[in-house]
Amino acid sequence: MSVATQASNDTKSTDRIEQRLVLRAPRTRVWRAIANAEEFGTWFRVKLEGAFTEGKPIQGKMAIPGYEHMTIEMLVERIDPERYFSYRWHPYAVDPGVDYSAEPTTLVEFKLEETDGGTAVTIVESGFDRIPLARRAEAFRMNENGWAGQIKNLTRYVA
Repeated sequence: MSVATQASNDTKSTDRIEQRLVLRAPRTRVWRAIANAEEFGTWFRVKLEGAFTEGKPIQGKMAIPGYEHMTIEMLVERIDPERYFSYRWHPYAVDPGVDYSAEPTTLVEFKLEETDGGTAVTIVESGFDRIPLARRAEAFRMNENGWAGQIKNLTRYVA
């Protein structure tokens, strides 16, 4: 199975990061990589505890060098099989001495569509304008860079 990617962030908004890529893989394969917690954890590099369940939180330890101390928590918002998967989390919540629980979260959405020769995936993370001003720009910048890397990981994973 070959993979073609085309990633772009067409919007210059400070509130949202949007990337679109086309994977030369069947939608069922791409869906499994995104909506199965174990597979998601493999390419996203996080050891999640449990399964993705709509309306339920899931957490896990990061496996990215330099971030192994981080536990991320995601609240799964919606699962529409093979079409849409979304969760909320605290963006770039990396300081172990800070309690981020009172902060607003961002919404991460994966939208899948069949396209000629594969599956189009649109990834949107929105809600940065609600993050406290003191860390908003850094959270946006780090997550924008992070999504660029995660798209490469996802592309390699489904190949």
